[in-house]
Amino acid sequence: MNKLALGTVQFGLDYGVSSTTGKVKPEEVGKILNYAHSAGISLLDVAPAYGNSEKVLGNANVDRFKVVTKTRHFDSFEINNKDVELLRKDFACSLLDLKQNSVYGVLVHNADDLLKSGSEKLFDQLQELKQAEKIMKIGVSVYDYSQLQSIFDNFDIDLVQLPFNILDRRMIDSGMFATFKSKGIEVHARSVFLQGLLLMSEKNRPDKFNRWHGLWKIWHEWLNDNQISALEGTIRHAISMPEISKVLVGVDNVDQLKEIVVASSGVLPDIPDEMFTNDANLLNPSNWGKL
Repeated sequence: MNKLALGTVQFGLDYGVSSTTGKVKPEEVGKILNYAHSAGISLLDVAPAYGNSEKVLGNANVDRFKVVTKTRHFDSFEINNKDVELLRKDFACSLLDLKQNSVYGVLVHNADDLLKSGSEKLFDQLQELKQAEKIMKIGVSVYDYSQLQSIFDNFDIDLVQLPFNILDRRMIDSGMFATFKSKGIEVHARSVFLQGLLLMSEKNRPDKFNRWHGLWKIWHEWLNDNQISALEGTIRHAISMPEISKVLVGVDNVDQLKEIVVASSGVLPDIPDEMFTNDANLLNPSNWGKL
């Protein structure tokens, strides 16, 4: 089984700290999907928030893939019936744009929406769609493991999408990976390249990340000592985690995807403890604007 899955935010938006080409053209999307299928990649991750990516995918034909989509971020402090109606309408639009009768999973895109008063209304609506066989798995997308325990206490979640990379041990050290395994929860890891930051050379990395100079030194020394590329190290590490079912990767063209598929096969050298950090200012890209 190929653990790689395809993130599609680049198909609808100009995305990523290292992006130089902008939004992927529809004809290139078709090439990417064809190669992904031939390489055994079976899952696509999308969201209405990713520009027109759902429509682009629908036009490219995603019948060969499992699709995971997401809810909007709900603005209200308390989930109400209007929010439930928005969820219903959004999901119907997603199916229409994707040209599908059902999807593999729906993630609550903003985990905090499941921590609000009235959040059971959202979950009940998702359960109805699951019972109607429009959804196979109900999940949540998180940035911080601290959100998860409260969600697990209140909802029977099938699927979790979370940030994970070779520098980040928060999910392991917190015991959350063990919890996922005990509950039979499927785990999808995203941001394994940290939006491309981990793949950058020292000279191309933005100056605002120089505050982690010591960490970058250890990182590049480890790569050099073991004669592996940053791509090989990052992707092999994520794939090696038994608790992770799928590793999401985003690409701008088919050649990038081919490179990732090739890099994912091979030995992962031992990782020194000094290479790990729990600094959310680095690990959470939403904090980068404040650097």
